[in-house]
Amino acid sequence: MWWKEGSYLLFSDINASKRMKYTPGQGVSVFKEHTNQANGLTRDLQGRLVACEGETRRVTRQEADGSITVIANSFQGQRFNRPNDVVVKSDGSIYFTDPWTTPDIRQQWDMTFMGVYRVSPDLGTMTLLVGDFLLPNGVAFSPDESVLYINDSSRRHIRAFALAPNGTLARQTDRVFADLSGSEPGVPDGMKVDIAGNVYCGGSGGIYILDPKGKKLGRIVHG
Repeated sequence: MWWKEGSYLLFSDINASKRMKYTPGQGVSVFKEHTNQANGLTRDLQGRLVACEGETRRVTRQEADGSITVIANSFQGQRFNRPNDVVVKSDGSIYFTDPWTTPDIRQQWDMTFMGVYRVSPDLGTMTLLVGDFLLPNGVAFSPDESVLYINDSSRRHIRAFALAPNGTLARQTDRVFADLSGSEPGVPDGMKVDIAGNVYCGGSGGIYILDPKGKKLGRIVHG
């Protein structure tokens, strides 16, 4: 995630539970230790950092004074699996994915499914948007926020949903935006959309670039 005020990039070292900082011309340094194995990062309308914490199974927000606000840690009395990626809409609502990962044998998962959720801007209402993914992962909006893209990593495709006026998903518009099965990048993971509507989807062998209709434009090979 690019932090424009400081002109640096923040990214997660999940297993090491560190948040790393890359500054052009200076290189990489540790920005924060003990992140609770945070994964997806974004910012809200006030510029506060929002993170999906895998170890604590919650979505959090860092306030201006450094304190932490828990945005979500359970649904209908059951703790989340391992929140993965998050995006904030222009109205302040928060959308995040909650997949399983390979569970530790000591870990007892509460949820019987992997879901995608919406939290209202005042944090007062949480809605399960969809729960039929095999492995929901990266999540991103189209530039006009009329479409929500969600990776289903196990199926190796990107699904696209039109948004209803209340911010939920118009399920009759659910479609496979791009099928990456058999493609070099392997399991689709993180995802971003540029101002032209092109979708950038990362995987084990590179970053696919797709146009707004799902046509593959190219691949950035990262080694």
